Amino acid sequence: MAASPPNRGLPDRLVAIVRRDLPLGALDAVIVLVAYLGLLVLRFDGSVPAPYWDAFRVFLAVVLVVHLVANAAFGLYGQMWQHASVQEARRLLLSGVCAAVIVVALGALGGGHVVPRFVAVVGPVLCLLGFGVLRFQARLFAFHRREAKAVEAHADRVLLYGTGEAGATVLRDILRDPGLGMRVVGLLDDDPRRRGLSLHGISVLGGRDEIPRVTTLTGATQVLLAIPSATSDLIRDVAERCEEADLRLRVLPSVREVVGGRVTARDIRDLSIEDLLGRQQVETDLAAVRALLAGRRVLVTGAGGSIGSEIARQVAEFGPEELVLVDHDETHLFEVAQTLPADVRRRQVLLDIRDADRVADVFASLAPQVVFHAAAHKHVPILERFPREAALTNVLGTANVVDAATAAHAERLIFISSDKAIRPRSVMGASKRMAEEVVRGFTGNGTVACCVRFGNVLGSRGSVLGAFRAQIEMGGPITVTDPEVTRYFMTVEEAVQLVIQAGAMEDDGGAMVLDMGEPVRIADVARRLADEADRRIEIVYTGLRPGEKLHEVLASDDESPRPTCHELIAVVDVPPLERDDITGLCTTDPDTLLAELSEYVTLRKAATNTD
Repeated sequence: MAASPPNRGLPDRLVAIVRRDLPLGALDAVIVLVAYLGLLVLRFDGSVPAPYWDAFRVFLAVVLVVHLVANAAFGLYGQMWQHASVQEARRLLLSGVCAAVIVVALGALGGGHVVPRFVAVVGPVLCLLGFGVLRFQARLFAFHRREAKAVEAHADRVLLYGTGEAGATVLRDILRDPGLGMRVVGLLDDDPRRRGLSLHGISVLGGRDEIPRVTTLTGATQVLLAIPSATSDLIRDVAERCEEADLRLRVLPSVREVVGGRVTARDIRDLSIEDLLGRQQVETDLAAVRALLAGRRVLVTGAGGSIGSEIARQVAEFGPEELVLVDHDETHLFEVAQTLPADVRRRQVLLDIRDADRVADVFASLAPQVVFHAAAHKHVPILERFPREAALTNVLGTANVVDAATAAHAERLIFISSDKAIRPRSVMGASKRMAEEVVRGFTGNGTVACCVRFGNVLGSRGSVLGAFRAQIEMGGPITVTDPEVTRYFMTVEEAVQLVIQAGAMEDDGGAMVLDMGEPVRIADVARRLADEADRRIEIVYTGLRPGEKLHEVLASDDESPRPTCHELIAVVDVPPLERDDITGLCTTDPDTLLAELSEYVTLRKAATNTD
């Protein structure tokens, strides 16, 4: 059998590295020789004295080695310089500084007799410039070639609104990549101090108020809103101005949508209705939330629903000891568990909160420390037809949960309520109001209990946006109850951020009311969705359905919201049910509970005949 060849892996790799870097090293050597030799000749006006030549040959050989070794030590070989960034530029500068210190020291040791000080000082600077041009020439000269190519390809003329970090990043990406099909012809920024300044060679021409003028000046066809933190108010304002100027508006995703926290030009997308309705920036007190959730046993009822599943996902980010997911639908329960990080300890419990004994057993055995109660029926027209279900789930189920949580010595319970609980005119609203009073009845019994009210949630199951889009897909018409009906909107992520923040507050005085921004006309939402689909869709008005209001409010006339430590959260007092009454609810029969709920709705309607 023939002997195996010796392992030549390391020598072969060294040869490959030398071959790869030899051309660049040779060019560096040429730069060193030309720089120092040219400076020497320049120093003596073309006539170098003979004594200097003998010493200079030795000096030149030494500085050549110094520069090449410094370049190798700081990683200036083996790089793909066409993709070089600030990191590579920093390495280049450090290499130049290191070599300069050594060369100047060598010149000083010679006292000016080996080489003139002028050559020793200026030589390293010229070498640094030469090395930089050599390595960054692709980046230095490709810009003009690419911009010309983009112009030739009839790229869209774009005004970029926002000159912050995200705007600078996107602008740089557009200039580098002609494949994006965009040419930035001007920048917009509302900061007057930036007017006339340039970013990557593009000038700031004005603010949003001047969009029509700048459009005429530049011939732009679209505006790119490069502010990931833009609120829906800002986006609506810019959108209106773009419509006036007949410009297409495109946006970057919001901060919470950006993976890894960095935006690029590839993230640019068309404006959506969610951008206009739900871009409220929520500042979270992370320390307070972490103190509430980290290392705790957290239980979420209704965990398979839109709100409950988002609560579970956000709670998981804070490292709970265990996350207990409770739902009566096994499919939704399975699905939400799959969305959680693998390292989060989770437990799935298939449970109907209307079963008081089972609820009590689960809470007693698992002893949750924090409870988010999101399980509920929520559709107004359906619950008007089936009020018994609202009574059993929204009222009796809530009583079961808070009773069990108190018995299990839970530290905190957060109940998800609704703006429909204010001046309720529907079975759903009345059931939520009664549930609030049930929750408030447990204050002072060892469990800190609070209610959190908010309005319509974008993207939730059965939301108006989903219904409208389904009607558009079927060719229309879009059905709206009334041309003047308005609603508050918030994305599910924003709403849950505030729910968790509210749960972390010390205030135990009533219902937390979330700032939902300004109410929006549903007819306007329908029309914009139809325009977004670029189809001629008819809008048909059907009239308010039983139990529906024309306008929702976040606090009734007899409630005085008071501020909290969070600017987007206020609190109102809710009268609690007596503990004996709550115990009675837990033991009453469904028909009696339904009769009480119906009487409650009747009384509320009689007391408030306005929307």
